[in-house]
Amino acid sequence: MINEQVKKWGQVNGKDVLQYGLINEAGTVVRILNYGGTITNVMTADRNGKAGNVILCFDSLEGYLQKNNPFFGCLVGRYANRIANARFSLNGKEYHLAPNDNGNTLHGGIKGFDKKVWDAAYAPESNTLQLYYESPDGEEGYPGNLKVTVVYTLIGKSELIIDYTAVTDAPTPVNLTNHVYFNLSAGNDADILDHELTLHAQYITTTNSKVIPTGDLVPVKNTAFDFTTPKKVGKDIGSTGNGYDHNFVLGNLTGKLQTISTLYHPASGRCMETSTTQPGVQLYTGNYLDGSLKHTPGNIKYNRHGGLCLETQHYPDSPNQPGFPDTILQPGEKYHQVTVYKFSVK
Repeated sequence: MINEQVKKWGQVNGKDVLQYGLINEAGTVVRILNYGGTITNVMTADRNGKAGNVILCFDSLEGYLQKNNPFFGCLVGRYANRIANARFSLNGKEYHLAPNDNGNTLHGGIKGFDKKVWDAAYAPESNTLQLYYESPDGEEGYPGNLKVTVVYTLIGKSELIIDYTAVTDAPTPVNLTNHVYFNLSAGNDADILDHELTLHAQYITTTNSKVIPTGDLVPVKNTAFDFTTPKKVGKDIGSTGNGYDHNFVLGNLTGKLQTISTLYHPASGRCMETSTTQPGVQLYTGNYLDGSLKHTPGNIKYNRHGGLCLETQHYPDSPNQPGFPDTILQPGEKYHQVTVYKFSVK
């Protein structure tokens, strides 16, 4: 098996940023940076055998460092999604976080896990990249020293497996995900509105005007949020307001790996199944992409709805929502979740 060479992309805070390649027998290629654990490429073939990159990306480190990078392809933590009013209480103490999203905390704060250079162990013979980061007590306001390991593995069936583990020395909220934006047309379509999505969720967590959960679960049946049978993403998107940016309740509290969604692009034949052990998934349709991002491949303009995310996760604002599944990791426990993206054609 031939693997892509490790490539140097630059430096951040004196640390080398490297890009690692994983390739399987089918010719699927995944490239990942140790900066933010960022997936920069998922090269997979269409039904005619033509390969293309099915995720939104930048062509250089400068792209990922630009101020308005909308979390392309990166690992998100210590807490993915939003925490209301940038604070939570734990064991009688109130913790204050960075208010970086309309007074709330989003995706770990000002300098979350997406902006760290992770330690890497590359094993091309097993198509594996292991990344490690130790988040110190008090970083971005969170308690406890948190040790995080994320392992990317590409197997022969064109399945990209992301395995997350974490341990802590003090109680702390943990919610990890990857924020990759998919467009299965590989750049041929400017948006994902013609993609067909099936999403096995009967409820969403409703939100207020600042996208913070109210605590209520609302059925998707007979609403724009019903993807229980295949539906074009654009069919009902107009009635959602700005687009989809909602947590879908998967009902999986067992921790077992379950297939939760299928995304299909009819024109290319590309198909992607998502499986996860997580109880929720955030469907986000790139609502704030506006063509202003720089350092894009071929200077392509990424405009509104140019890609979509399926961010497997616990529910947003769980530390402030006692009715939601618990996200507090205790000393002596191990946080563990697995998400799999499986690529095929039909």
